[in-house]
Amino acid sequence: MPARILAPTPDALAEAARTLRGGGLVAFPTETVYGLAANALDARAVRRIFDAKGRPASNPLIVHVANEAAARALARRWPEAASRLAADYWPGPLTLVVEKTDAIPDLVTAGGPTVALRVPAHPVALELLRLTGLPLAAPSANRSEEISPTTAQHVADSLGPFVDDLIVLDGGACTVGIESTVLDVSGNEPVLLRPGMLGLDARGHSTSEGPARSPGQGMRHYAPRKPLVLVPANEPPPVSREGDGLLVLPGRPAAAAALLYAELRRLDADPRITRILVLEPPAGPEWDAIRDRLARASALLTE
Repeated sequence: MPARILAPTPDALAEAARTLRGGGLVAFPTETVYGLAANALDARAVRRIFDAKGRPASNPLIVHVANEAAARALARRWPEAASRLAADYWPGPLTLVVEKTDAIPDLVTAGGPTVALRVPAHPVALELLRLTGLPLAAPSANRSEEISPTTAQHVADSLGPFVDDLIVLDGGACTVGIESTVLDVSGNEPVLLRPGMLGLDARGHSTSEGPARSPGQGMRHYAPRKPLVLVPANEPPPVSREGDGLLVLPGRPAAAAALLYAELRRLDADPRITRILVLEPPAGPEWDAIRDRLARASALLTE
């Protein structure tokens, strides 16, 4: 049966909660992108996420929780930095990486000792978390490495063929539009693992040793099926050829982030287009997250 896109009525939310408590998968909206959720405490349910997405086990998942107290319950240690950041930015597009308890299966964390946690700022997500009473592992609701979904229809198009009778709760278009900022606060200083739209200044230094502590670290990610070429803003535009589709982002970072993935999906689905050109965003830290996503989306496919 194809994916079922449901308005988030009390009956639909109750059905989604029952599905999650029973070990199934549900797609739900957050302010960043739509997520594909499973009970984060059930390794068998989490395995279904990896199977549905075609996601490698080396890529950890973010766990969504209802509040800071629920996050603390999954942390072996809750640093003062985590308390300050949670007070300032939760609910919101910030993920905090902390030392995990044994309650979190190793599959969630790619076998590593830390877990990525966040409280989403979307009423549908928060109500689903309340109804289930569970932490929900939820990466973006799309096939691995492909463009993240920012509408319910994007989810159905991407995952409908891979998950039987998938429930997709329709919360409208995502307002932020790209994935959360990820900060590792498990050490002495916060370390920025993935830039997002919060523009936080993390002064620690990342390390490549050991398992990945955050998703979105692969060279190729967030990518359309068609080749994506970044066009430097300070150079003459490339010679247009038949099949080119050009994307010029708005001049404000928040507006650019909100439409980026939807526009990439539109161009990717257009049969007249064979190559996607994107005018490179301006310099400046407020554009870091968008430049990160475009750099990964334009990375060449490996053999």
